[in-house]
Amino acid sequence: MKSGKDIGKKIVASLSVLFAILIGIGVGLAIAGTSNVENTENWDEIAPALPTKLLDINGRLITEFAGDEKRELVSLNELPQHLINAALAREDPDFYHHRGFSVRGIMRAAFGIITGQSLGGGSTITQQVAGTLYADRSDYSIKRKLVELWYAIQMERRYSKNEILELYLNYMIMGPGVYGVEAASQYFFGHSARNISLGEAAVLVIQLSSPSRYNPLSNPNIAMDRQRSVLDRMVELGYISRAEAEASFTEYWDNYDYTRVATSAYYNREDKAPWFSEYVRRELDSLMYGSMDYYRDGYTVYTTLDLDAQDAAQKYVNQGIDRANRSYNAQQNVRLTDATQIWTPIAQLLSLTFNLTGIDQTAAGQNEYLARNRYTKTINPILDMGALLFGMQDLKVITNSAYADMKTSAAENQVEGALITLEQDSGYIKALVGGSHYDESNQLIRATQASVQPGSSFKPLYYSAAIDSRKFTPATLIYDTPTVFHNQDGTPYIPVNFNGTYIGQMLLYYALASSQNIASVKILDGIGFDAAIQRAAALLGINDEATIRRTFPRVYPLALGVISVAPIQMAKAFATFANQGQEVRPIAIRYIEDRNGKLVMDVEREIREEQRKKGDAIQIISPQNAAVMTNILRKTVEVGTLRNPSAQGSKFIFKDENGKSFTMPFAGKTGTPQNWSDAWTVGFSPYYTTAIWFGFDKPGNSLGVSLTGSTLAGYVWADYMRDIHQGLPFKEFTVPPSGIVEAKVCNYTGLLASSACPRQVSLFFLEGTQPTSYCNYHIPAAQKSSVASIVLPGQENLLFDANSLTSSLQMPSLDINKILNYNYTASTEQSTITENSGDSDSEANSNTDSDYGLSIPTYNPFMN
Repeated sequence: MKSGKDIGKKIVASLSVLFAILIGIGVGLAIAGTSNVENTENWDEIAPALPTKLLDINGRLITEFAGDEKRELVSLNELPQHLINAALAREDPDFYHHRGFSVRGIMRAAFGIITGQSLGGGSTITQQVAGTLYADRSDYSIKRKLVELWYAIQMERRYSKNEILELYLNYMIMGPGVYGVEAASQYFFGHSARNISLGEAAVLVIQLSSPSRYNPLSNPNIAMDRQRSVLDRMVELGYISRAEAEASFTEYWDNYDYTRVATSAYYNREDKAPWFSEYVRRELDSLMYGSMDYYRDGYTVYTTLDLDAQDAAQKYVNQGIDRANRSYNAQQNVRLTDATQIWTPIAQLLSLTFNLTGIDQTAAGQNEYLARNRYTKTINPILDMGALLFGMQDLKVITNSAYADMKTSAAENQVEGALITLEQDSGYIKALVGGSHYDESNQLIRATQASVQPGSSFKPLYYSAAIDSRKFTPATLIYDTPTVFHNQDGTPYIPVNFNGTYIGQMLLYYALASSQNIASVKILDGIGFDAAIQRAAALLGINDEATIRRTFPRVYPLALGVISVAPIQMAKAFATFANQGQEVRPIAIRYIEDRNGKLVMDVEREIREEQRKKGDAIQIISPQNAAVMTNILRKTVEVGTLRNPSAQGSKFIFKDENGKSFTMPFAGKTGTPQNWSDAWTVGFSPYYTTAIWFGFDKPGNSLGVSLTGSTLAGYVWADYMRDIHQGLPFKEFTVPPSGIVEAKVCNYTGLLASSACPRQVSLFFLEGTQPTSYCNYHIPAAQKSSVASIVLPGQENLLFDANSLTSSLQMPSLDINKILNYNYTASTEQSTITENSGDSDSEANSNTDSDYGLSIPTYNPFMN
């Protein structure tokens, strides 16, 4: 509730404004009567329209925003009366009765300020025109209002009411790059304002207030509400009947095209980064207010884009899309050929032989598919041309429907791609690719707007929670064996690995690097859904509880990434690992200057201030957790699914300014949903984080088993990251000075490595979670004794006399069940062999002591 003091301040301020305006009115009326004013007026002195320039991080021109859809003038007597009435009802019902200003309107606006209500502005149509032509309407000051009022009075004296209204309806901005009712009607409805319907007129006039907020293409629900208010006002003023209002409202929304998106008329301009430019344009729509118009006000927008990185991004994404579509179409052709030449004739034969009418529909469906395909690709374009040439509207409707079917089919069968690169230190968007090509029919910025499954690239998000739980470390032994999990409703879930094989025991870091599904589900099961979802939501920047519940299903397939996210969210999450656990806020616009070089918006400074106010909350995960996760994700490049795409790391070998070679560290993760519908790679260096996605706009299709996150997106990622790091000096990932322990462990047992361990790996651990005992499976020769005690993972202790056992090995071998708890007495001392009753390892992963049927697991081949 507002205090009396606050209301008092508002009253004083409002009365001051009102008093100044009344003085201005009096002065204006007095001066208006002098004979020399008319001779000294310069009505043609209008600020020229200038395009807004977008500059990249190095000051290079990206593109210019200018309304290239020329204003089309239309006289007032050519416009339908209901359009004129709608404009008057919405903006100025007393237009024909005042002298350029409305005291009642001014009082209403002042009362709105006092009470904090939105009661509309106090400016008349004449004042709006005067303010647009001769004042800066983004300047909310008494001076501007006086200037606006002065020129409004002069315009009323010089021009007739109809001339002012005609100027108003032809000059004002009414859409993205659209000025005047004629151009706006062509843009929104596809026909002249001379033929506008009542419902369309009500939609058109609300654009006069806020072209971005009330745009029916981007905000149909808001536009619907405002349209109804205009129609109601027209009924109230007697312009139309209630029945006409209801009929026009229903007619408009019954025929509304919800698939169309709001775009600006600038497709013929030169644009070096059209996807990024469109992203910035949408940002400007939300940032700019009032009469600020980036199509004609000549702003300079300083952005974060690097045109060199952008060129490389578009190049490699296009290569990936082309490759994916060739592969997909080849697979489709093979399947179609098999169906046509093999399965369809068999179906027909069976149908005819055994009178199976149902099975014959398979052949009929195939024939229908071929006929429809031929029609849409060959016949329909000819019919469409004829419809245009001879004005056959009914035929044109049919051909348009066929084109719509083709567009839907293309969305289902055309592989698309997206890429976004963030500089994790700053959040700068260095490159952004939203798809194959940008035009009027392809405007979905998939890098920021796509909602697709991330597959295994989601796994690191909850692995981070597993590390913080201290139940798991990078060296925890995980067993990759067939396992049944039961969801909360009791339904069983049996995950399988990508190739349907089982590896056996492995360390946690390798389970992630090689993207093993069963091991990952076990980790999710070990930490619980709450911890996993909480961490994933924080990293993805999802804070709303309702959105979290909708995004993350509490079922075990969650471990394999069965959620919907955009590439920018995945890039943000991985950039947090690279940024020592601190939040990374993607930024496209740094600051904006007006045509005179004056700073009008410092976007980055405002963002930094917001981040500063967050305090410790900006730390999404601890620097120690980020360091451990980065260390694990480096293994994906070194020994995991990004090893081949990076050519065993050779793509990341660079030379410094002295010609000395060095290897830049990289980390990342691939992802492929289990139906192979999408292919992901998200990875980072100490400089940049990049997320890459390939897939379909509509679900239902599969890229095929040959196109995965590793084999498709991985190669694009590696080649692109190699190019954008050329010329950069060596840089290592930041490691916090405390709370982290680096240890070299045995790659088989996960214990501290001894000199006898053939395969060792250096891993990071949260302090206190590192192994403290040495590997007792691989024993150095100097430490071996006659009697050895070996602890095998997953087995009981084996105690034996090494020399006696070796000399006693004989053929043939005995059955394992006959030697359980068998006591073997040697000549010098007795050893007891105790075998557990668990499942033995497969032959490929074990050495078998033939005499005693003793199965001793050896190091798995995948650990090489």
